[in-house]
Amino acid sequence: MMGAQGKIGVPLSLRQDLQTAAERDFLLAAQSLAGIPGVEAFERLRQVGLKNRFTFGFSMEFSDADAYRAYNEHPDHVRFVQERWIPEVEEFLEIDYEPWNPGS
Repeated sequence: MMGAQGKIGVPLSLRQDLQTAAERDFLLAAQSLAGIPGVEAFERLRQVGLKNRFTFGFSMEFSDADAYRAYNEHPDHVRFVQERWIPEVEEFLEIDYEPWNPGS
């Protein structure tokens, strides 16, 4: 769980039976997450490297743990997870970062 400030990275792969149009529709629908209060610097990303199995990714930032918690509980996020994420995402990895402070 992040502390004072944090970044979330979520590499993901969609179900293999989805066609290009369905991938595009999923990624366009994901843009709605950027409008949830507390979400900063939201990006949808395409994996171009050869060193991992994921094909897409999302990245976003939060000012603090409360903003992240509010995002997770927001009805738009919950709806996206239930209606799009669970049926369409094959595999993912959530990576939660916060700034490294060598003095703490």
